[in-house]
Amino acid sequence: MLNHGDVKYQVASILFVDLPVSTGFSYGTTSLASKSTDLQSCDQAYEFLKKWLIDHSEFFWNPIYVGGDSYTGLTVPIIVQLISNGNEVSTEPLINLKGYILGNPVTTLDDGNYAIPFAHGMGLISDELYESLQRSCQGQYFNIDPSNARCLQDYQAYSQCIDGLNTLQILEPWCGFASQKPQELFSERRSVDEKNIELVVHQPSPCDSSSIDALKLSHLWLNDDRVREALHIRKGSIGEWNRCTNGLPYTQSIWDSFQYHVNLSTKGYKFLIYSGDHDMVVPFLGTQAWIRALNYSIVDDWRSWWVQGQVAGYTRTYSNRMTFATVKGGGHIAPQDKPVECRAMFERWISNQPL
Repeated sequence: MLNHGDVKYQVASILFVDLPVSTGFSYGTTSLASKSTDLQSCDQAYEFLKKWLIDHSEFFWNPIYVGGDSYTGLTVPIIVQLISNGNEVSTEPLINLKGYILGNPVTTLDDGNYAIPFAHGMGLISDELYESLQRSCQGQYFNIDPSNARCLQDYQAYSQCIDGLNTLQILEPWCGFASQKPQELFSERRSVDEKNIELVVHQPSPCDSSSIDALKLSHLWLNDDRVREALHIRKGSIGEWNRCTNGLPYTQSIWDSFQYHVNLSTKGYKFLIYSGDHDMVVPFLGTQAWIRALNYSIVDDWRSWWVQGQVAGYTRTYSNRMTFATVKGGGHIAPQDKPVECRAMFERWISNQPL
């Protein structure tokens, strides 16, 4: 639901899916069912969507868009390709697929090579170091040849310059990950010495107002029995909910989704690719590079887009029905940092309006 003044109206119905299995509230009933790869996860997403539409036939003719952020830049294009292939051979149920949306998406192994040009453009490293990195490493900053002493030296100097930064959102303080347990969360805030009844108040820090600090509360909310009941989580299906689940029996089998974008570009789907412009993990420079490599002509050239009388970012539209947009001040998960701007971006795009 979007709220414009006193008028509320629905723009889209959003279905969130916990993938791969064992993330969020998803689970496998056997140890084998709990294991998956990128391709298996994509197959499961397609099967889930078909079964969900059969069980909820009132949504059967709704336009369908598949979306994701970050790592799903590798899997969402595959899911879209599976749906498209199924429709072409009349697999039931047919899905009214219209396009897809990706935010700061991992796409190719080259994405990470753009962190250094990004750091230079943001003033995080000097001109001299950047020029030396370019000469010594030739634009390749991963799997550096151990015999390339100068490249290794320059890369170490770069690493020292960015040490302490929150690379997910360089404007934010580094405050760790939002996966703390309740006892850890509240021991940060205050502790009571039972013998002396002494209250120790947590001193203010830059992390108190960070997005990570707010996200820590999700652990409390989603482990509340009343919340689980409202979400219809099957009792006993999983134990404690964790925002960041480590050690999953999951195997990465896809390292590059560029060819899927190439294939889907020929099928007439529309797609929105957006980048928080302060993300150093998947910098917008890398996303722009693979978009250019698709080699489609520009139909609406680089310009600012606005929300509430302010520049919200910059955008460009291509002849393959792709819209690229930056979100000014956004990080790796731009809707978390800039919810108003991203909501407006989504509303305009899905309603076939220019950003």
